[in-house]
Amino acid sequence: MIPGARIQAAIELLDQIADAAAPADHLVAGFFRGRRYAGSKDRRSVTETVYDVLRRKGEYAWWADGTDSRRLVLAHLMAKDNANAGDIATLFSGEKFCPASLDDGEHAALAQMPLAAAKAAPAWVRGNYPEWLAASLVRRFGSELEGEMAALQGRAEVDLRVNILKSTPAKVAAELKGHDIGTVPGAFAPTALRLDSHRTMSKHALYLSGAIEIQDEGSQLVALLCAVGPGQQVVDYCAGAGGKSLALAAQMENKGQIFAFDSEPRRLEPLRTRLQRAGVRNVQVHALGDRSAVAALSGLTGKADRVLLDVPCSGSGAWRRNPESKWRLSEEQLLRYGAAQGRILRSTAPLVRAGGRLIYATCSILMEENEDQIEGFLAEQPAFSVLPISRVWDEVMTSPDRPTCPCDDPYLRLTPARHGTDGFFVAVLERRAAASDTMPDEVMIKA
Repeated sequence: MIPGARIQAAIELLDQIADAAAPADHLVAGFFRGRRYAGSKDRRSVTETVYDVLRRKGEYAWWADGTDSRRLVLAHLMAKDNANAGDIATLFSGEKFCPASLDDGEHAALAQMPLAAAKAAPAWVRGNYPEWLAASLVRRFGSELEGEMAALQGRAEVDLRVNILKSTPAKVAAELKGHDIGTVPGAFAPTALRLDSHRTMSKHALYLSGAIEIQDEGSQLVALLCAVGPGQQVVDYCAGAGGKSLALAAQMENKGQIFAFDSEPRRLEPLRTRLQRAGVRNVQVHALGDRSAVAALSGLTGKADRVLLDVPCSGSGAWRRNPESKWRLSEEQLLRYGAAQGRILRSTAPLVRAGGRLIYATCSILMEENEDQIEGFLAEQPAFSVLPISRVWDEVMTSPDRPTCPCDDPYLRLTPARHGTDGFFVAVLERRAAASDTMPDEVMIKA
């Protein structure tokens, strides 16, 4: 592909992403499946352009005075070292496979971009997040906001979770080294290995054999802080594709029972294959709303040792991986997420036995989805109290060289800037009183 054709491909992809609800990486993959003629350098160039625009859309829209994909790509090109407006304009030649020639407005926008880039911009422009989220993010991060937002614009590392049912971190690291794949141990999770460079691992023999899973270290810590053990009854209520169910099963040594629920059967489809590959035998999979799910939930009332709620949320903690999601999020959606989170908390509380734990988790950095939800729940549910995260940390991290708990009590709050993981929130709640609640007449489904 000639340079102009690469630019046109990026513009077309950005238009698709703006008009669709599907994740950007799925749309990029589908785009190139239909264009087999594009070589590896072409795919890399187009993909890098698309993701740079998605990550820096706030800045680029400010420079270009608009959010049209063509203008955003012009700003991306002007952001490069030694960029020249005349040279950029020639890429928009209107020739075959190239973008149409610039109109008068685009020429004017391109000419004034250096001035716009030099002008003082609001914090939300510099931080590349929606303006309507500014107050919420200041509330969460205060003076640290700029650094946190800068970290969320970076590219996420590739983390592996070693399946201790099949191998050990040392053995996996040694085998990968033999394949010229370097790793370093995770900073916190004992099962985590981080690749020293980005590469696809889904075809590697260790992955195909079930010895490793691809999972952010922060997500691994969510499962670890459930503090499960062999023989327990565990509910993974919003299981999705089951990454945390797999981690929990390994911690439980395949003993006891995990009940994996989700409201969307299609999200659960990969789990059965993953269970077989990982050698996991103690997970039951149920789609919420099915008769089997209703029966299972009814039978678990007041009996679950652990209930994990990895609730639906904004996904703001994963903006490094899905930068398009921050521009798709709306105030109305955030309110809907909050309402669903509260309903799920209230409806699953009766499952927890006396002395059992309810673990609430999000991949969100927003207090509306995290601390506010827990405080609202505890105000209604005096039978529950928060376990300080440092206490749970000491409970599960038993090796002499264990890492220090990465967060202050009472919650686990992870961010890319501070911890090198995706943004996560975890609250561990313990039931103090006897489990006398009953399940609601209707089974709650994941919104």
